[in-house]
Amino acid sequence: MDRNFGKIGILVGGILFLLLLFFWQGIFLPKNGAKEQKLFSVKKGDSAFEIGKNLEEEKLIKSRIFFDLYVVLTNKAEKLKAGSYYLSPSFSVKEIVQKITRGQTIRIKITIPEGFRLSQIEEKLRTSLSDLKVKDFKREFSFLESAPDNASLEGFLFPDTYYFSGEETNRQIVDKFLRNFDKQLKPDLREEIKKQGKTIFEIIIMASLIEKEVRDDNEKALVSGILWKRLKSRMPLQVDATLVYICKNCKGLNFSQMRKKIGEMKIIDSPYNTYKYLGLPPAPICNPGLESIKAAVYPKESQYWYYFSSSDGKTFFSRTLFEHNFKKARYLD
Repeated sequence: MDRNFGKIGILVGGILFLLLLFFWQGIFLPKNGAKEQKLFSVKKGDSAFEIGKNLEEEKLIKSRIFFDLYVVLTNKAEKLKAGSYYLSPSFSVKEIVQKITRGQTIRIKITIPEGFRLSQIEEKLRTSLSDLKVKDFKREFSFLESAPDNASLEGFLFPDTYYFSGEETNRQIVDKFLRNFDKQLKPDLREEIKKQGKTIFEIIIMASLIEKEVRDDNEKALVSGILWKRLKSRMPLQVDATLVYICKNCKGLNFSQMRKKIGEMKIIDSPYNTYKYLGLPPAPICNPGLESIKAAVYPKESQYWYYFSSSDGKTFFSRTLFEHNFKKARYLD
């Protein structure tokens, strides 16, 4: 009798050992050695069991049983995070769970150059941000206070390098841009803007003109001084970049073609036509970088009233209209 119990005990122990070995291999060893990774998405609201089922269907794990057992035993079922992940059958269940609980999602690197327009950012991100307005973010970001409620976020989408998971909503994308803007607009800049009796919105409009008008950071403050001086003297700003902004068929034009097109557009009736209407345009024409914002805040005084840029980006400054036209005839025509 005791001998039979001993045999049964050995048999049960052997079975338990095999089961433990089976589950240990299923959890801690990869499905196979295939190194190729595939995109796997965990949607918001997916349960641990749904994730395990999807991993099995995608042939990333041997069986959902191993995944379910591991997340339950380690108390990680509620810690799995939504997002897009690159996973491989060469990952063990433990490694896959670690990636998903740590939120090691795909990081898509996107660089937004200085001077990009909202439409260009949308094209690069392959999404539409135009439906979101200033009013949607005013409570969170005080720098939007002076901007009209229904204005787009043109001007405030700070140019920089960003990392996205691919799972962000449009609001979350814009929030990331605005948080960066908030960080870059230091207290000393805000204080100086207030001291000058200007609004942040006015500064960003001016900065957007400067960004599009001149390439050289060293010349931006000089151009800023000219434009603020024109505003104060109630002289039209005559900024060609505002005409380019409203031009619907300017894309792809070379320098001389663009000059001709701008000449034709000077009579167009638009609040952005700074040849026809006095003052700043109604909103920014691009998203300026920090140097252009600083130039708008700290303009450089000079005797110049006029400037233009040649095809190679060089800027020519003049004190009189006669001198300005002479230089244009010499360096442009």
